[in-house]
Amino acid sequence: MSIQFNHVSVAECEDWSVRYRTSPRVWGNRPIPEQSSFRGADQSHSANLFRAPLGLANPLRVRPDAGRGVAEGVVWDESRNKACITGCTDTARAQRTRVTKMTWRPQYRSSKFRHVFGKAASKENCYDGVPITCSVHDNQLCAVNPRFIAVITECAGGGAFIVLSINNTGKLDPHHPRISGHRGNVLDVKWNPFNDFCIASCSEDATVKVWDIPKHGVMKNITIAWKELQGHSRRVGLIEWHPTASNVLFSTGYDYQVMVWNLNTPEQVIKNPVRSISIHTDVVLSLSFNTDGSLIATSCKDKKLRIIDPRTGTLLQESSTKTHRASKVIFLGNLKMLLSTGNSHWNHRQIALWDQEDLSQPSFLEDLDGSSGVLFPFYDPDTHMLYIAGKGDGNIRYYEISSEKPYVHYLTEYRSSLPQKGMGMMPKRGLDVCSCEVFRFYRLVTTKSLIEPLSMIVPRRSEAYQEDIYPMTAGVKPAMLAEEWLSGMDKGPVLVSLKPGLVPKTELFENEEPVKTPSVQLNTRRTQSRPGVQQLNFTEPQRNMDEERSEVKQEDRKEQNFSETIANGQTAITLCSPPKTENELLQVYYKQQEEIRRLHELLGQRDVQIKQLELEIKNVRNSL
Repeated sequence: MSIQFNHVSVAECEDWSVRYRTSPRVWGNRPIPEQSSFRGADQSHSANLFRAPLGLANPLRVRPDAGRGVAEGVVWDESRNKACITGCTDTARAQRTRVTKMTWRPQYRSSKFRHVFGKAASKENCYDGVPITCSVHDNQLCAVNPRFIAVITECAGGGAFIVLSINNTGKLDPHHPRISGHRGNVLDVKWNPFNDFCIASCSEDATVKVWDIPKHGVMKNITIAWKELQGHSRRVGLIEWHPTASNVLFSTGYDYQVMVWNLNTPEQVIKNPVRSISIHTDVVLSLSFNTDGSLIATSCKDKKLRIIDPRTGTLLQESSTKTHRASKVIFLGNLKMLLSTGNSHWNHRQIALWDQEDLSQPSFLEDLDGSSGVLFPFYDPDTHMLYIAGKGDGNIRYYEISSEKPYVHYLTEYRSSLPQKGMGMMPKRGLDVCSCEVFRFYRLVTTKSLIEPLSMIVPRRSEAYQEDIYPMTAGVKPAMLAEEWLSGMDKGPVLVSLKPGLVPKTELFENEEPVKTPSVQLNTRRTQSRPGVQQLNFTEPQRNMDEERSEVKQEDRKEQNFSETIANGQTAITLCSPPKTENELLQVYYKQQEEIRRLHELLGQRDVQIKQLELEIKNVRNSL
C-alpha cells in the first residue's frame, strides 16, 4: 500500500489536538508502515522527516515518553523552514528536534462596517426612460438632494437638464419639462447644500447659471435663470458650492481659471468674480474643499495635485511625483489627508493617499485594474468609508480609512451587470436611518435609460436608531455668510443629529442660544491703514430670567407631548403620568436614559460652541 503525503502548514500546528494516543506505530487509527514504504519520504534528511498523509486532520504530537520506536508528531524542519511530521526510528533524535509554537493572526481587520452590502432598488423604484446625455465629459452628470434629482439629458439646439421629484419613480413622461436656458451642452450640475430648491449648472457656452426650482417641482420648461455668471472665456466644465458659507460658488473652465463668485448681489447678471485663480497650466479636472472650506485641492490635466488658499489664490502645495497621474482628488474630512484616483505609467488604474502637508510622495499607492474608465471617489467623513466607482464599470469598491498605517483597508465591493456612466450621491440627511442605510448612490445606466438607486446598508438586527453609525453630521444651515468667509473667517459645518423626532433640534451655533452670562460687547475697530477690512460688531444680547424659564417650560411641554415606541410596539405614556405597571416603568426609564444622552450631547455642543467663539475672537484679533 502506498500513501500520498503533503507538508503541514505552520498555522495548523497550533490547532492540532492529541486525539489519537494509540500505539507508537499507529497514526490515528491507521497502522504506520515502515519508512521505506512511504512515497515521498525524504531519505536524505538526517532526522528522517516524512510528509503527513493527505486527509489527516489531527495527527499525533511528539511524545518523548513513548519509548523507542516511531515517535510521530509535529516538529520544525529548520533546513526547510516549515513544519513536518516526524517518523523517527530514534526517540532521542525526535526530542532534539525543536518544536515551534506559531501565533495565529486574523487576516482581516475588525470593523463594524466590514459587512456593509449594496442593495439595488427594485424596478418599480427606479427612474426609467430617462434620456441621459451622451457627453463624454468626465463628470458625475447627476446631482441629488432629499427632494429632487437632477440629470443632464440629451437635447438638440442647446443644453438642458431635467429635475425629477425624488418620489417620482417609474416610467418618465417623454415630454417631461426641462430646464433649458443654456445655448451649449450642459456639463455639470450641483445642488446648493443649504437650499434644496436652488441648483447651479455650467455649460459649453462659457456661462454658469443658478436656477430657482418651484416647491412642487418643474411643471413647465424653465428658460430664465435667477443668476447668470459671466467671466470665463471658454467653456465651463466644473462647479462646486462652498461647504460652510452660503451663496459662494466656485467654477473652473477650459481657460485654466478657477473663479470664486458671491451670489449675494442684487444684479441678475454677474460679470466680475470676487477672485480669479490663475495658477494652473491646463484644464482643471476636479476640485474639493476641506471641512471648513479654507483650502481647496485640485487635480489638473498636467497630472499634478495642488492645494490652494481660495481667498488669496496662493499655491500652498504641489505634487511632483511621476509614478501617479491623478485625475480626481478629494479631501478626507478631518484626517488632513487627500485621496486621488488616476493611472500609473502602465495605464493601470490607481488610488493614492497623500499627506496634506507634503505632496512630494504618496503615503499609500495601490493598483486596482487595467480598465480605462475614470475612477470617481466618494468619501463619507462620518463613517470614514471610501467608495470608488469607475465610469463604465458595474462594480463599486469600498474601503475604510484610518489615520494610522496602512491607512486604507479594503472591505468588499458591490457588483452589477449594468455599467454606470455617472453617479449621484444623496446627502446624509436624506438617508433611511431605520434600515441602517449609510450611503446611497444613483447610478446612471445609459444602456437601459435608467437611474438606479443603490443603498449601502450595515446589517443590524434591531430596527432602532443606531447611534454608533450615525454621528452628528452636516446640516442644511450655513455656518456663515459669504461676506464673513470672504473677510477671512473660517467655521466648520453646522452639525445636526439624524435621529428622527429628536426634541429639541441639535443644530449647533444657529438655533442654540448662548449660556446666560453678563452682557459682553466686542467692538473691533479697524484702522484706515488696513484697506478692504470691514468693521465687525459682536454683541451678545442680554436675556431675562423669566424668558428663560418660559422657554424651558415650553420645551418641557414639547417633550411631554412627544411620544416614542419601544421594542414591543407599545406607545410610551407621557412623562406627566406616574408609572403604574412594570412596562410603564421601563418606558419611563428609557425616556430618562434618552434625556441623559441628550443632555450629554448638549454639553458637547456647548464645548464646541465655546471653541468656535474662541476661534472667532482669535480671527478678530488677527485682523486688527
